[in-house]
Amino acid sequence: MAAFEPVLSRNWNNPDILSVKTYESKGGYAASRKALTTMSPDNVVDLVKASELRGRGGAGFPTGLKWSFLPKDRKETFMCINGDESEPATFNNRYLVEKDPHQFIEGILIGCYATKANTAYVYLRFEYIKAIHILEQAIAEARAAGHLGKNIYGSGFDLEIWCHRGAGAYICGEETGLIESLEGKRGWPRIKPPFPAIEGAFRKPTVVNNIETLACVPHIVERGADWFKSMGTPKSYGPKLYTISGQVNKQVCVELPLGVTTNQLLEDHAGGVWKGRKAKAAVPGGISMGILKKEEFDIPLDFEEIRKTGCLGLGTAAVTIMDDQTRIIDYLYNTTRFFAHESCGQCTPCREGTGWLYKTVKRIRSGGGRIEDLDLMSHLANNMGITPGTTICGLADGAAWPIKNALAKYRDELEDFIKHNQNPDYKITAGQDAISKGQSPLPTNTSMFVPGIGLAKSLSN
Repeated sequence: MAAFEPVLSRNWNNPDILSVKTYESKGGYAASRKALTTMSPDNVVDLVKASELRGRGGAGFPTGLKWSFLPKDRKETFMCINGDESEPATFNNRYLVEKDPHQFIEGILIGCYATKANTAYVYLRFEYIKAIHILEQAIAEARAAGHLGKNIYGSGFDLEIWCHRGAGAYICGEETGLIESLEGKRGWPRIKPPFPAIEGAFRKPTVVNNIETLACVPHIVERGADWFKSMGTPKSYGPKLYTISGQVNKQVCVELPLGVTTNQLLEDHAGGVWKGRKAKAAVPGGISMGILKKEEFDIPLDFEEIRKTGCLGLGTAAVTIMDDQTRIIDYLYNTTRFFAHESCGQCTPCREGTGWLYKTVKRIRSGGGRIEDLDLMSHLANNMGITPGTTICGLADGAAWPIKNALAKYRDELEDFIKHNQNPDYKITAGQDAISKGQSPLPTNTSMFVPGIGLAKSLSN
């Protein structure tokens, strides 16, 4: 691999970079000053469009295009920054805040100027206690130094940044769930349309971006769109923070151009598989993206090529390695348990589907599995998230995709597990038997009270 100059992580080894003066001495806030004093908001939007920066939060939506969706005649705009980072094994945003907070703040400043937002809310994961203390101190220093507040750089542009801590809900990583939580309500995703660009926080036009996405913006303003597009692969440009964890010798966060492979991350940065074992599989970007077989470890990890493996996408680029002694049934157990717990319960396919998948996998793992359970799981996954529009947000898709991937790639192993792991003492309950037959686990014509919804809904067959 050609030599690569880190940009997002270039200051991480400097312990003094948390100070605004140190950051300024390294060229910090020069890009924001350039944007606010020599460029119009539309110029900045056009530049980010030209760079083809795609959102680093999971979906990879073009950032400049998202900014352009805001109504032209809007009178007030909000920016919400997603720092919830609840996708398992993901910690690149935490590093950006803890190790170089002013780079992130500068990205917010430029992004808010481009979108004409005078208020920004940083929604941080509740458990990131160290990060929020660092960020609040950095915001205070930036304000005192004239990078925030009124009439910044004499440009006439005002901006205030406020930090808001989440309450430990995975669902609040979805932009409208984040907005609901920010407003002090239950963190439930909203039905769309209207989209946040039209009606978001406090019913005003709102743009929602990820921390890493905004951290890229100062470098684009400073060095230009062509520089940004000189890295990466077609349609997946720029640097990316990859996290590598799981059963490896060294768990790290590393900055590389988009399009590196799992093998490169594993061998060059994670020190190989632990305990002298071999790799069996990997999760390429958070558990909602699916699973890679060892034979797919040379597929580029970018927004386009990874889809050819049957994975949902690149996601957060949080790569988790599984060794050759890991059972796929255990991977499915942990995955389905997570999604069953984190589903908000609004949508029937997700609320019921995640629970049924978890109970089915748990039963198989406990020795009560049947071969036909695998087809049932595939059927459930198809109904949950493969057909667009069945649920309000994408959690059902994320819960269904690992099932689809695992069944497609490890069907033989799962069948073998069921055949050779039968527990004669395992008693299948009536509800479990109903689920295994694709029926409701509740008796006919009974009703179930859904917490938070306040409605008794008939689940009659």
